[in-house]
Amino acid sequence: MAVPSDKQKRAKQLRASIAKYRSLYHEQDQSPISPEALDSLKDELVKLEAKYPELVTKDSPTQKVAGNVLPELKKVKHEVPQWSLDDAFDESDLRGFDERVKRMLEKASGKAAKVTYACELKIDGLHIVLTYRKGKLVTAATRGDGVVGEDVTHNVRTIQTVPQTLVRPIDLIVEGEIYLTRSGFNKLNKDREKQGLPLFANPRNAAAGSIRQLDSSIAAARPLGAFLYDIDALSEPMPPTQAEELAYLAALGIPTNPQTTLAQSVEEVLSVWKKWQGKVRDKEDYQIDGIVLKVNDRAQQEALGYTGKGPRFSIALKFPAEQVTTVVETITLQVGRTGVLTPVAHLRPVSVAGSTVSRATLHNEDFIREKDIRIGDTVILQKAGDIIPEIVQVLTEFRTGKEKVWKFPSSSELCGGDGLIERVPGTAARRCAVPGSFDQQYRKLAHFAGKTALDIDGLGAKTVKLLMEHELLSEFDDFFDLTYDEVLALPGFKETSARNLIDAIKEKRTVPFDRFLAGLSIPHVGEETAYLLATEFSTLARLRGTSLEALERVPGIGGIVAGAVYHWLSAPSNEELLARLETHLSLETVEKPKGTGPLTGITVVVTGTLPTLSREEAEQAARKAGASVSGSVSKKTGLLIAGENAGSKLAKARELGVEVISEAEFLKRIAL
Repeated sequence: MAVPSDKQKRAKQLRASIAKYRSLYHEQDQSPISPEALDSLKDELVKLEAKYPELVTKDSPTQKVAGNVLPELKKVKHEVPQWSLDDAFDESDLRGFDERVKRMLEKASGKAAKVTYACELKIDGLHIVLTYRKGKLVTAATRGDGVVGEDVTHNVRTIQTVPQTLVRPIDLIVEGEIYLTRSGFNKLNKDREKQGLPLFANPRNAAAGSIRQLDSSIAAARPLGAFLYDIDALSEPMPPTQAEELAYLAALGIPTNPQTTLAQSVEEVLSVWKKWQGKVRDKEDYQIDGIVLKVNDRAQQEALGYTGKGPRFSIALKFPAEQVTTVVETITLQVGRTGVLTPVAHLRPVSVAGSTVSRATLHNEDFIREKDIRIGDTVILQKAGDIIPEIVQVLTEFRTGKEKVWKFPSSSELCGGDGLIERVPGTAARRCAVPGSFDQQYRKLAHFAGKTALDIDGLGAKTVKLLMEHELLSEFDDFFDLTYDEVLALPGFKETSARNLIDAIKEKRTVPFDRFLAGLSIPHVGEETAYLLATEFSTLARLRGTSLEALERVPGIGGIVAGAVYHWLSAPSNEELLARLETHLSLETVEKPKGTGPLTGITVVVTGTLPTLSREEAEQAARKAGASVSGSVSKKTGLLIAGENAGSKLAKARELGVEVISEAEFLKRIAL
């Protein structure tokens, strides 16, 4: 069938872009975009070529091994061609691979085949090929373009775990991966920062940069390791399975990764893959970006053979990416609790960090201008703060000239009335000129009832909106005037659910002072600022009676925040609201930490799902131990408490060398 012209152009752009980033990554050890984003571009090209086979060219990145040799290093022609693996990104990719393997084996033998898979950790390092003659290491070479590599023997000899002499005088060609330890990577970047040198983007680049040097003292000074996993040639009989091959290599004194599992089915492979996405992954001192899956039986491997690029019997099953590429389809606005309007990018749906994303915040007009984000752009997307998708980079080489520059409108129906929009003085934000629109108010009310404030069970955004639509709710204090009969009359509510909601509201009549303040949607007052105010003034009466100057003197507040709090408290409508709320709620005093504690002077960030504590409970415990709590990781962060499904905060902490601990270790340190 004829290939649409836009698909032809997209494929051409993808081939050129992937070739550029591959060259930078494999040949110059540079990462202008993350390896995950590069994987995303390759995956798009693979799917495009699968749908339109006419797009496949001989020089397509899907048809050739990545990499060339540096002119400074001696060239080595490989005795056995080196391959690269195809990638799988999810369960459907894995099942498709399994089906292809079984179909080809059945076609070759005439009967259904039982297939088992060796599951090995995919080490994010530099591919290496070692050649031993009569048991002695004679050559160590990079993969290069698969035919010719670079001679890096002088550097590999400095790696203590790589044997110079085997336990038997055999001939052997074996391939594997050289890596830099994560702890070593963090120390290396700290040292480079002190020296004013550019930082390495990731451990893989640091490992490659260490090995591809003329001066072997550089490699010798760095904590490099190696895992070998495939025999290319052997003067003795080849082991009959991949599992036995690894055992054979280990018996020769060659370092192999002990974390290998033999899976009897796709379900077992998935179990291994999911296991290594969790906490167990963080226990290893090397970078892991997936699972390498190999048909275990060598006879079956030989029956399956190779494509022009790699083996049909093996595939790399990558972990869910925290950075991917996608396309901005349009930009709209959403109104927040304080009337601030936020631009939102609507994206071509894409899977990132294990979930499908089709929207991303664009923050404000300045953010869009600084990154030059346009409708139609190809962009790199990541999960920021573990949950919120964020565009981090525009790939301008994909522009066709049809992209549209987006400008902030002067009015919006979200604002109600005449819908006028104004710029917030002194900031990059824009807001509804006349506050109080329905959409804005329901978000404020949902926030007040939500997890970071009163945490009323059953009062999510949809229920709040329903209550407002039936004119049962318009202000914070209306929650406490709701009756069982009113709720029961709402669509979707039965006797039990109505009773549960009323009971849940009654249970929240006593609230910690800081959570109450965090729920009021005072401009600039989030959880940490609410805590500072609550511990400084202890009661609502004291806070309402304080001066602007007293607010400005509170450590960690500052002039802008102090002004926003003072003016909000001084507004007559808010004074009346607080008086009404005091008739319904009892506010618990939040004690200020006394003296010093085990975490005094340390800034703590909590991320992921902890085994026993909620995030709020963990942050409160950290404060009582003397710590400052932040919602984002930076150079000032001293400690990250990480639970299950920790995302970009964990990656950022590793990048900056921030200490990462579990909930159990955290509780031990604060002696709870």
